[in-house]
Amino acid sequence: MPDASLLIPMIALLAVIGAFAGVIAGLLGVGGGIVLVPAFFYAFGYLGYGGPQLMQVCLATSLATIVVTSLRSVLAHHKKGAVDWQILRTWAPAIGVGAVIGVFTATALKSVTLQAIFGVLGIIVGLYMAFSRSDWRLGSEMPKGAKRAGLGGMVGFLSVLMGIGGGSFGVPLMSLYNTPIHRAVATASGFGMTIAVPSVLVFLFLPVGGAPPYTLGAVNLPAFALIFAMTMITTPWGVKLAHAMDPKPLKRVFAVFITLVALNMLRKVLGY
Repeated sequence: MPDASLLIPMIALLAVIGAFAGVIAGLLGVGGGIVLVPAFFYAFGYLGYGGPQLMQVCLATSLATIVVTSLRSVLAHHKKGAVDWQILRTWAPAIGVGAVIGVFTATALKSVTLQAIFGVLGIIVGLYMAFSRSDWRLGSEMPKGAKRAGLGGMVGFLSVLMGIGGGSFGVPLMSLYNTPIHRAVATASGFGMTIAVPSVLVFLFLPVGGAPPYTLGAVNLPAFALIFAMTMITTPWGVKLAHAMDPKPLKRVFAVFITLVALNMLRKVLGY
């Protein structure tokens, strides 16, 4: 049984992280994973859990929350008729295969390497959020055949290495191939299940040394439970805020925030 002096601060930190992730997800329509992974990393590190596999714990725990939130999200979008099930069905196999490859890649890497990957990809995501334009196009329709398999696999692979549900890569991809943004957001919410379910099943059997208390495999159970509970409470708050104000400037502010977080990850990797 861990000391209460460590467990209580851990619970408090995780509750705050979950509340913030929920508001951001509701306000800006981005997956919580891109917030949760660095937040877990700094919170667990602050509490003294900084082993060589800490990033695996952060990725796995973030993906575990996505299993639940993605299902809730895609069902909500389906009720509004916004999900393109044709895209979801045809892209899901390639995304799932990419996700599984991503899990085995992540388990073989050191925490510092995963930090560097998160940092680089986080900067790319942040810059795209800040400077992308709605009229950018790579094609008039979603790719098929080998191109679909390659791009879908890449979405799954990169999403697992960042511990996210696929929206940060899936939404831009669909938008660049002429899918309306609301349909892209709704459909990408379904990518999360395809990415998270096989990934978490593997991570549950990954032995991790020096992990925070109550970690099963690489999934920290208190973090999973608290994040799930807090996001269920605070995501509707973010949705209400989104309808009460213009989210575009806030999205740019969040893009700067993500870029700075990613740069800080890279700073730690370089030892500064």
